[in-house]
Amino acid sequence: MKTKYFKELDNLDKMDKTFLLRLDEARERAGIPFVINSAYRSPEHNAKIGGKPNSSHLKGLAVDISVTNSRQRFIVLNALLEVGFTRIGIADTFIHVDLDSGKSKDVIWTY
Repeated sequence: MKTKYFKELDNLDKMDKTFLLRLDEARERAGIPFVINSAYRSPEHNAKIGGKPNSSHLKGLAVDISVTNSRQRFIVLNALLEVGFTRIGIADTFIHVDLDSGKSKDVIWTY
């Protein structure tokens, strides 16, 4: 499996391939870099940073994308929705996106 944009992610081998391909498509549509703050997390790292015990990051099904302004936030969010992501969390400095089928779909939340 080859992605165009996410070859340098830490623990790339632990990320879900379907998720990465969809993320790659969103990045292409956005036309701006996606700076990934967090991707796969080990249980130890997740606990250390105060992540939720059922975090989708633990399954390689989530990333947090850095955003620095409202325009960038709109571009990233729009691209994620265009390619079919239906689980998105929005914070001041990042957008969380996951493809966890074990959780509710069609949700956008804020931090």
